[in-house]
Formats: sequence, C-alpha cells, structure tokens
Amino acid sequence: MLKKFAMIVSASAILAAGAAWAEPQELIIYQKWSSPAEVAALNVLKDGAEERGIEWIDITIPHDTGSNVNLLNLVTGGQPPNIFSENNPAVYRDLTQMGLGRPLTKDFEEAGVTANLPPSVVKSITVDGEIMKFPLGIHIDGMVFYNKAVAEKAGVDPASWTSLDDMFSEFGKIREAGYVPLAVGAQAWQIGYLTHALVATVGGADYFTRIYGPEPDAAALDEAPLRETFDWLRKFQQAADEGSVNRDWNMTTNFVISEKALMQIHGDWMKGEWRVAGKEAGKDFGCIQIPGAKALSVTVDAWGLLGNQPADVDGKQLEFALMTVSPDINSAFAAKKGSTPVRTDIDQSSLDPCSREVQAILKDPARQVQNPHSMVDADWQASIWEVAFNFWSDDSMTTDEAIEELKDNYDIILN
Repeated sequence: MLKKFAMIVSASAILAAGAAWAEPQELIIYQKWSSPAEVAALNVLKDGAEERGIEWIDITIPHDTGSNVNLLNLVTGGQPPNIFSENNPAVYRDLTQMGLGRPLTKDFEEAGVTANLPPSVVKSITVDGEIMKFPLGIHIDGMVFYNKAVAEKAGVDPASWTSLDDMFSEFGKIREAGYVPLAVGAQAWQIGYLTHALVATVGGADYFTRIYGPEPDAAALDEAPLRETFDWLRKFQQAADEGSVNRDWNMTTNFVISEKALMQIHGDWMKGEWRVAGKEAGKDFGCIQIPGAKALSVTVDAWGLLGNQPADVDGKQLEFALMTVSPDINSAFAAKKGSTPVRTDIDQSSLDPCSREVQAILKDPARQVQNPHSMVDADWQASIWEVAFNFWSDDSMTTDEAIEELKDNYDIILN
C-alpha cells in the first residue's frame, strides 16, 4: 500500500475556501502484472493517479501464479476493488446482473475518447452494446521478436521468411551456430497463447472464430487448421531447450536478449522487457508477425470500474479511467509496457518500429481477431489450454488424441 498523502493547496485557495487540506480518495485496484516492464507501466498510472488526488490501494495477483483469487471471488467475499484488470465479457455481465456494472459509453463519448479509438479496440471493450472497459494498450498475441546480433551470427534473416515452413527450415542452421532457434516458456497459459496464435496463423479469421468465438463450432475440430496447429506445436516442442519447462515469459524473453536463443513467439509485450534491458527496436531486436499469418489475435489490455458506488468514489474512478486513455498518459504507459497506444490521434512519429508494425496490422480489420478471453466461454478456453499443454508436455500424445480430447470437452462444456 502506498502511504497516505495530502494535497497542499495554495495560500490563496486557503483564504478563499477556508480549508487547508484535501484528503485523497482511496481506490482499491486489482491487477495482475508483476514483470519489470509491467511494473514500470503501472508506475506511470500510479504517478498520474497521485497527481489527481487518488490513493492507489493495490491488490496484485500475478496472472501466472495459478491462484484462483479472481474478481468475482473478491466481490462475493465482500471486498470488491474499485478498479480491476479484466477482459472476459462474462464477468461484466455477471457484475451487471449483480447491480455493479459501470458503463462508460456516455462518458467516453462526451470526453471525445470513443472517436479516437480504433474500431477493433471499441469492439473489444464493448459488452452487449455498452462500453464496459477502458483500454490501456494494444498487443498482438503472436509476434516474433528476434535478436538481431544472433540472426547475423547465425546467417539468417527472419524478415525474409514468408511462411512457417521458411522459418522452420532454418532451425538446423541456427542450432549449428550454437543458438536455440525458438525460446518458449512452457507454462499452460504461454502454450495456450501460442496455440491460439497458431490457429489464427494457419486458419485465418473465420476459422479462428469457429474455435474461439462466442459459439464454437464442433465441426471445426475435425478440420485441417486445428490438426496443423497441433503439428506445429509438436515441432516447436521438439526444438525447445531443456530450460523451457515452467519458465516465465519474461525470463524467456531475457533468454533471447542474452543471445542464447534467436527468437520468441509470444505477445508483443515482450518489447517492454527489451526496453528495460536498454535495447532499441530496429537496432538490437526485430519484430515481425508470424510468417505467413492469415490472421492475428489482438489483445486490448482493458480494465473496468465497479458500479453503484457513492458519487465521490464514482467520480474518482471515472477520473482514473479517463486519465489512462489521455494521449500523454497512454503514450507514456505504452512506452514502458511495450504496448501500442490505443488512441489514433497520438503522434505516429513518436512510435518505435514495432508499434508502427502493429499500427500497420490494425489497418486491415479482415486479418484481426479478438483475443479469446474477450469472446469465448471461459471453461472451453481453459479446456483448450489444458489439452494443448498436456500435448506439449507429453511426447507420446498424438495430434489425433489431442483433438479427440477437445471433442470430448466440447460435448461436456458446450452441448
């Protein structure tokens, strides 16, 4: 917890108002970030909150701890946060049914925010026709970040790859040069993210929605893109280094930064770790979409507000939300986090090459899909993660067996 502070008002204000001190408004903020880059980005928000008379009371449950303490646990337990990190639309529906939903549609329109957000962002933060979340940053879930010094020493040019086959064909050459071709963090959520990035890559937007959309299609489980996805997972698993088991994502990024591996396929929040390490995009590292990707999964980091609060609390909650999407704060946050700013009216010349690449991707809506967390049934999503991780962890498990497990889960969860 931060220490309580007081805002000192000017002498003239004291004479005019007859008051000397203004107590800050406490807001309980529940979030899931803990890596160095994430913490640096949070500090941008904390500093901005302090300047606005908000005392940040922190609840941090890092997303990769396996803890089952979630937002609804806190709400039903009588200790709800005012502001919370949450993308799943079902949670916002549950809060609304409980009388605790807090729409932002009118506030964003009146403040001129909505008009300066990309359509893909507006879609991601909208639940049942209302803007229920405020966006902090944009990420592509499946990007290739590679060490340019390693690429040069290995004699490869990732920017020249036009397909996954092109990329994989050079794994032997990379190994011969003494480097791991692809660094992976073998945790369930990281393998889950790699899985849905590959489904988008090989299957395209329409197929992706049939697997990860609001109404998954059982017939899609029998089609070629899912089989191809598992085949690629096995190839990548067999090429991974022994240290990949249960390695955190940011430690995996640093495995690449320290020139032990050529590249990592993960969310482009990797960029924050490169920047914390003092590395420069385009000089020390390169960033490309997965070669040959038919579509890319877009994550919009988004938080929500607790509804049905006293007017003074609600006012500070809203002030916090509007602060995060203001051009100056959002740009500063993105620079630390490794994300791309959510606003379209930010000076594009200030963006690094990786953010400019993301902006170019976002110009083509037909190649964008939402992160599954923003669309799909949570139990179905969890079952895909479990099957993919078990497949990754067990060399003897075949693609046919993995698909059969998914079919069984589908019947149990969605039928």
